[in-house]
Amino acid sequence: MPFKHELQNIISGTGSTAKENTIQAISHYIRKSKRAGTVAQKEELIKEQEAALILDYAGSNNFFYTGINHSRYLSEGAEQKVYLDMDDIHVVKTNDAIFYLTWQDYFNSLQLHNYFFPATSYELCGFIYEHAKLFAVVKQRYIKANENTSIDSIKELMRLNGFINTKNDDYFNKELGIILEDLHDENVLTYNGVLFFIDTVFYLTRQFYLR
Repeated sequence: MPFKHELQNIISGTGSTAKENTIQAISHYIRKSKRAGTVAQKEELIKEQEAALILDYAGSNNFFYTGINHSRYLSEGAEQKVYLDMDDIHVVKTNDAIFYLTWQDYFNSLQLHNYFFPATSYELCGFIYEHAKLFAVVKQRYIKANENTSIDSIKELMRLNGFINTKNDDYFNKELGIILEDLHDENVLTYNGVLFFIDTVFYLTRQFYLR
């Protein structure tokens, strides 16, 4: 399936776009280190050691972010804080990847979001380490809703893209082996009748990697 192969290439780092470059660079760094045996294979240790690799990468590549303007704070959720960027066109989000088992899973989710929802694509700007905790900093177009979002509209759009509603606000594409969760009306905004997906949580199943 060409469509699935295209996604596999993006996740593996063999296909890229401008906004994916930094995301794929850190993903490649983590994968390379895992292949070299520097990351333990026990799940409870993977994320912690990935964080150490990210800190090493950020230090070596001057990729720590220092531009958060706390006076421009907008909102926050369980996983992130949101700030209005100085250009008033984008938002800057700090995310601790709490919804993901590994940091690699988080970067995979960013890349899938950028593929499916380019109107609100993420740009990885760097990392913050404070209070002994790692945060990714991403930038995204600022969407200000002017209509209420219809859950039925979300379901129909997802159905057209091969995602079946499994329960509540969660979806699954069996053909691709991709899970997409938490598509409620705070994560999908409506502006002039158009749906904008601003916060998504993608997961890859084993089926995704089958050729």
